[in-house]
Amino acid sequence: MGNWSITLTTAKKAKPAADQLGFGKYFTDHMLLMDYTADQGWHDPRIVPYGPISLDPSAMVFHYGQEVFEGMKAYRTPQGELVLFRPDMNLRRLNHSCLRLGIPQVDPEEVLEGICRLLALEEEWMPEGEGNSLYIRPFIIATEAGLGVRAAEEYRLIVILSPVGAYYREGIHPVRIYVEDRYVRAVRGGTGEAKTSGNYAAGIKAQEDVKSLGFSQVLWLDGIEKKYIEEVGSMNVFFKIAGEVVTPELNGSILAGVTRDSVIHLLREWGVPVKERRISIEELFEAHKEGKLEEAFGTGTAAVISPIGSMTWEGHDMEIAGGQTGALSAKLYETLTGIQRGEREDSFGWRYSVR
Repeated sequence: MGNWSITLTTAKKAKPAADQLGFGKYFTDHMLLMDYTADQGWHDPRIVPYGPISLDPSAMVFHYGQEVFEGMKAYRTPQGELVLFRPDMNLRRLNHSCLRLGIPQVDPEEVLEGICRLLALEEEWMPEGEGNSLYIRPFIIATEAGLGVRAAEEYRLIVILSPVGAYYREGIHPVRIYVEDRYVRAVRGGTGEAKTSGNYAAGIKAQEDVKSLGFSQVLWLDGIEKKYIEEVGSMNVFFKIAGEVVTPELNGSILAGVTRDSVIHLLREWGVPVKERRISIEELFEAHKEGKLEEAFGTGTAAVISPIGSMTWEGHDMEIAGGQTGALSAKLYETLTGIQRGEREDSFGWRYSVR
């Protein structure tokens, strides 16, 4: 990749108030870019002022969807240190997504170096306030101009930063979920295990439909039998049934979440039985009828832990944990956010210092 070049902005932006951040509304002064061509590989790593990019109308990303992305966060510890949470897993997953979409893989160590350089330059954008963080969005797009249906030969890696607020301003709260019975998010052999925009586009219609009915999100079933649980919204999902925690196994259509993996590690360390296996909506319904469905929650970078208070399937309403946040969900949330922010011991070595 050679030497990094840095071009500083001549017009810094005003920073938003910490209590007005939301998610993905504001962006920092600079961004990271890197290009790929078939003859040079990945080259020209640079940090430049944040701004629009110019692409040919026939750029292949617009027509055949060769695009992958990641989502990470940087945190400020009580000691003032800037840290990341398991960035190695995010970059391995980025390369896995690249492989599935026919995009050239990147050097994870050098991309991480670039992200750290960008974070160091933009450190003043780290928002103050409990629960606030600096969101990191690396993504790769096919930039070659042409309409031939094939893998592109030119790409661009871009990393942008966004100061974001706490997902839950008044503590975590359970959400209402609708079990989707019409649309599917992904199928085994498709792109469900990759983090690519098409997977999210496929879920928008269903999400909008259920929001109009008063639900927060959808629970996705498998695309073949429409029987087995896969994800909730854009998150992995867990269920505590008669003392045992169950999460759908990674089967080729489910994204391997970093938070998902972290939750499994914590549960095993605590001695809580946890299994990765297929689980049908019928099994879940029966467990609820028998009073064995004790908790349910989604896991992901944005919310960390999102408790599920109720689920509706084929006209049946299933209230979970009395519609409240379960004890295990709360413990996982407090532990993970504590590790991420440097407020709890990191026995797994998950925190990564930016410098």
